[in-house]
Amino acid sequence: MKNALNKFILAILASLSVLTGTAKAQEDGAWNIESRTLPPPAAASDQLRNSLANSPAPNPASRLLVPQTNEQWEMMIASADAEYSGGMSLEMLEQMNAVSIEKDTIAGVPVYHVMPSEVAPENQERLFLHVHGGGYILEGGDNAVLEAVMVTAASGIPSISVDYRMPPAHPAPAAVNDTIAVYREVLENYAPEQVALGGTSAGGGLTLASVLEMKELGLSLPGALYLGTPWADLTNASDSLYTLAGIDRILVTPEGFLTAAAELYAGERGVDDTMISPLLGDFSGFPPTVLITGTRDLLLSDTARVHRKLRDEDIVAELHVYEGLSHAGYMIEYGSPESLSAFAEISAFLNTHLE
Repeated sequence: MKNALNKFILAILASLSVLTGTAKAQEDGAWNIESRTLPPPAAASDQLRNSLANSPAPNPASRLLVPQTNEQWEMMIASADAEYSGGMSLEMLEQMNAVSIEKDTIAGVPVYHVMPSEVAPENQERLFLHVHGGGYILEGGDNAVLEAVMVTAASGIPSISVDYRMPPAHPAPAAVNDTIAVYREVLENYAPEQVALGGTSAGGGLTLASVLEMKELGLSLPGALYLGTPWADLTNASDSLYTLAGIDRILVTPEGFLTAAAELYAGERGVDDTMISPLLGDFSGFPPTVLITGTRDLLLSDTARVHRKLRDEDIVAELHVYEGLSHAGYMIEYGSPESLSAFAEISAFLNTHLE
């Protein structure tokens, strides 16, 4: 009876699809969805809704031009990083967020120390170890510290941001090796239960890959993880890469630049290597984790899949999904209600789970 009912429901849905003409199934089972009009999200904050309403529709063709040589990649990376900073100096970041920033080197790796103007007693022995985003190839140098500043300003927890090596000169596993090297040194002064590890996008994926490597090395794991819309599966398997293509105004599409960046980062490894796509690895024993994403985020599925896999291992994991946010929108619309809420949730989670 149940199978017959299911077949009846599927038949009705198929009939409705034919009548409305909204979708057509191809021979491989893929749907060809006709173009749609997408209004600004009515339930988002005024700031986010107005920002979206005044932004042009994402153009997937803009992501299809990909560098072909290492020299071209280096030129593109330098140009993109200069645009990302927007002329914002470290001194300006300090003044705007009531923090201090100090450059340093730990285990031969460039890092940035971020300290709040006042450190509460409960945070004296805590640390947020930050790994930046940027598709595993962008946002190095002074750009690396931006998110660490945001987390420290919101939580009151001091940060160290890792300016890890990146392609084209340094493909994987250089970024993971640098993160592990800094973490080992951090453990000379902090108990692992006092340290949170995390970051956004590639920083989230790198966090997961680093924890997998820590497990392999027999290192004590951090007390908590923060995964902002983690790029955790570089094989292009996630559903939202296709359902939200052309809607996410930051990443736009998996085709072109994003796929090329994944291959550049992977180097001689396949993108299905767990060092590259940690979502394919073993999450047993992982620390408590907080995850952030949005309904227009191309990596919504990566984030949801990581959360589901953590919960399947009975790991404490919180997933926060914000209406209308594209990839890393809580950083881009910094100060919006969505951004304030996201960083408040991150802060509360870290303050709950760190010793």
